[in-house]
Amino acid sequence: MQRAYLLLVAIAVFVGCWLAPIDAPAREQVNDGLKRALTTFAAARALGAVVSVAQGTQVDATPGGVGVSFAPGQALKPLNELIEQFAAIMLAASVSFGIQLMLLSIGAHELMSYLVCGVALVWIAARWRRGHAPRWLQSALIGLLLVRFAVPLSAMANEGVYRVFMAGEYQMALSGIEKSPAAVVDATQEAPSAQGEGWKERIERWLPKLPNLKATYDQILQSASDWAERIVKLIALFVLQTIVLPLAFLFIAWRLARAAVRGPAAAQASA
Repeated sequence: MQRAYLLLVAIAVFVGCWLAPIDAPAREQVNDGLKRALTTFAAARALGAVVSVAQGTQVDATPGGVGVSFAPGQALKPLNELIEQFAAIMLAASVSFGIQLMLLSIGAHELMSYLVCGVALVWIAARWRRGHAPRWLQSALIGLLLVRFAVPLSAMANEGVYRVFMAGEYQMALSGIEKSPAAVVDATQEAPSAQGEGWKERIERWLPKLPNLKATYDQILQSASDWAERIVKLIALFVLQTIVLPLAFLFIAWRLARAAVRGPAAAQASA
């Protein structure tokens, strides 16, 4: 039974390395995740830009230091800080996907396939002749199996979870974030001042609008509660995709590789 199991392991390693590589589909799916992260990062930066402009809005009609001067846009400062943190997290998610692409390139290298097959053959030979293999050889084989197969399998499983459970939430949240800059611009856009406009004309132009300015920025802050909810959903989604799920799948892959390398001999020893 043990020899049949060793032959099965040899066939599985050879087929996985040379005949049915999973690196190409895994790379494609990681690229999809990277594009989503970069798209979300760009949307966050666009929203942050218009909110920063709105935050810097200042009413200034102070000839000789006398008149009206205040900055109603400062009410948007907490929202702007939230968007900046959101953009930073999206950049970190993009970097995480980039690291996965680099690990895929390492694991898919031809030298790695030769190394995995070579160590697997030495391990099989030792098990075939002695019934067991040295502990260091088992550890080396487990590590090589993880480098060669764990990252692409984890990437494919991660993308599968996203498409089944998260794709709809992502599209809805991103759509709301992408439409938000236009809402800020529409709420804060003012007619340009006329060339050579004096302080008297400037005050006359601003005074009728002063009662509405607070309402304008209050309206933006009310809309921001919806933006914050969408931002939190997107952050949770990318944390799952770049930290929680990869670590969970890598742990599962490690347990499976460990069980495969120990094989029937461990079961017989414990029996």
